[in-house]
Amino acid sequence: MQTIVRASLGRIAKFGDFDIQPVDRDKWRMADYAVAEVTDPPGPSSWVEVRSGRMIQVIQKDRILGAFGNRYATLDMTGRWSDIGDDLRFHLLTGAGIFGQVTSISPYATSPIKLKYVGHVFKDGHSCNMADYAIQGTDRQFEHPVLMIIGSSMSAGKTNSARILIRRLKKLGLRVLAAKLTGAGRYRDVLTMRDAGADVIYDFTDAGLPSTVCSTEEYNDAAKRLLSRMAAEDVDVAVIEAGASPLEPYNGDTAIKLLEPHIKLSILCASDPYAAYGFMLIGQIRPDLISGVTCNTDAGQELVKKLTGIMPIRLNDPDAIAPVDQLLANLFAA
Repeated sequence: MQTIVRASLGRIAKFGDFDIQPVDRDKWRMADYAVAEVTDPPGPSSWVEVRSGRMIQVIQKDRILGAFGNRYATLDMTGRWSDIGDDLRFHLLTGAGIFGQVTSISPYATSPIKLKYVGHVFKDGHSCNMADYAIQGTDRQFEHPVLMIIGSSMSAGKTNSARILIRRLKKLGLRVLAAKLTGAGRYRDVLTMRDAGADVIYDFTDAGLPSTVCSTEEYNDAAKRLLSRMAAEDVDVAVIEAGASPLEPYNGDTAIKLLEPHIKLSILCASDPYAAYGFMLIGQIRPDLISGVTCNTDAGQELVKKLTGIMPIRLNDPDAIAPVDQLLANLFAA
């Protein structure tokens, strides 16, 4: 049997061995597990994130197990599974295994892996969908205090800021839950949060979503189940990242509404001072601090302060350790 590279979107599934059977195009659903074959020779972007979070390179004729989904990356590529045509050829929208048809791509992005459909994943006579393996909710209400990290865009420094803050919270002796509630599925982000010291990690993939570019109703249902499971964890504080920006169609605004009663500190990571200013004009939340790429230089910090009136902070600056520790101790220490 030909070896199949199982992308990390399959990490929540426990189907073990499975069959592959073709399904008529009009019966495909978002988050269906499927197998596709690589059609082009390997190139710079021919890497797939497997269930461990590690990356492996694929070559022509390799088969990948992934799931149908959507991506809306302002600095990379956009694509939708629903745009896959009758020729059953499509692309790998993320290394984690989102299958879809690219509709536009940044000139700075690498070319996506081209694929052709082989068949759906079947187990015990039924096709498999991520929702079949999603975590179930509990009767607990989410009440953990939240340190919320939001962004003006992708690649603004959110996950790096989360890692730094997790380390500072652990230095205070606190038990930390870390989660990424919106975005396009990549396991590595939450894994690096665990490496930073988080006691437990979650992301929206655990709730059965390949990405959070979906209807508000679908996201709201998945997020509530996820939050109820997180509520049962014995932790002192939750560091939660909303991937991309709340202004993009990743349902970040919905995530903020669900968490708003529990947010004790919010940090906006911005790509530049003007992005921070624009977010302040139309964003639904006023951050307590501004960090990320825009704070990499003194010039950026000074302009952020001038435009927004909010304190900028370069979290990886050694001079920031003491004030950040004091701020977190005042908010979260017992």
